[in-house]
Amino acid sequence: MKKTICGLLLGMLCTAVLTGCDPKEEADAEDTEIQKVELVVWGSEEDTELMNQIIESFQEKYQGEADFQISFEVQGESQCKDALIGGLEDGADVFTFADDQLNALAAAGALDPIENADEIKSRNLSSAVEAATVNNQLYAYPLTADNGYFLYYNKQYITEEQVQTLDGILEAAAASGKLFTMDWSSAWYVYSFFGNTGLKVGINDDGITNYCTWNQADGEIRGVDVAQAMLSIAGNPGFKSCTDEEFLDGVKDGSVAAGVSGVWNSVEIEKVWGDNTGASKLPTYSCSGSQVQMASFSGCKLIGVNAYSKHPEWASRLAEWITDEENQRLRFEMRGQGPSNITVADSEEIGQSPAIAALLEQSEFSQIQRIGGKFWDPVSKFAGSMAAGNPSGQDLQEQLDEMAEGISAR
Repeated sequence: MKKTICGLLLGMLCTAVLTGCDPKEEADAEDTEIQKVELVVWGSEEDTELMNQIIESFQEKYQGEADFQISFEVQGESQCKDALIGGLEDGADVFTFADDQLNALAAAGALDPIENADEIKSRNLSSAVEAATVNNQLYAYPLTADNGYFLYYNKQYITEEQVQTLDGILEAAAASGKLFTMDWSSAWYVYSFFGNTGLKVGINDDGITNYCTWNQADGEIRGVDVAQAMLSIAGNPGFKSCTDEEFLDGVKDGSVAAGVSGVWNSVEIEKVWGDNTGASKLPTYSCSGSQVQMASFSGCKLIGVNAYSKHPEWASRLAEWITDEENQRLRFEMRGQGPSNITVADSEEIGQSPAIAALLEQSEFSQIQRIGGKFWDPVSKFAGSMAAGNPSGQDLQEQLDEMAEGISAR
């Protein structure tokens, strides 16, 4: 009897064990397990609050689809390339960077072409799409179309007529004991004087070295003509070469009446100048007996997805989320940055922004920045000499030749 009962119990136990180990049920249990997704996002310090808000909304949107652990880390956009290429596998999954770093990042294998490229292109301004493209392939998500510069001025001291020419601005600034400022230590801004003169600078087909004719000694406008124009500006009591930070300090302490800068300073300037805040395209300047429209470099901020991300699908979704219509609108509201998204760019609130309107006005005279690394130091050195009034007394043509040689160095 005992043997019979024990046999029955043993049979029932074996059946239960075998049923519990059904391979199909075990596989189904594994399929329902939520994936842990860890992502790191890099961006500027000023974007911390905005990006954390965007990350939070992303996690809410996809709640339950993954166990998200997404963190934001501060990394300057202008240094992003160097930080990332220094260790791709340890770098951020999603990162903000200036478009002039795109070629190097793509060449280093840090970025893969965007899969839904046509969809992304259709949502964004053509200039922003161009800035995110290498060899006809989209490698990043456009974020802003405002990485350029224009003129800010205080209407209390300078009229709309006076801001049309640099002569008029300098005269008005000096008459009121104020200053017009521009950063001549930065080659990015110094391009303004050469860009519409017929003198050329750009990157060669190798994507590394530059060509430069800024030292050209013949033609309607020569390199020497530009140098002499810069010396004349530098000698005006209404001018001061200073950094972007110093310009903003001057706005706050009342010493500056006008200056060249970008949309990143619009909120702070409007706090100080209020209804007197004016913004327009860059003025013309006197050169070789004529008025030359000042040019500008233009650019965009882009969002990249690390090709070495452990979660490329989710990283791509997050990058697209950061750059979608709703979040570009939020970026404008919180940071005052100009959108690349077509719908947001055409919106009423963008049209009411003096800074964005001025940037769009200047875009007719701007050029997407595509310059090799040897450009910056030689131009800064030359412009520094001009800003100081050529204290060495060195021949201007010699200085121009040295600059052009440095820019074109291999």
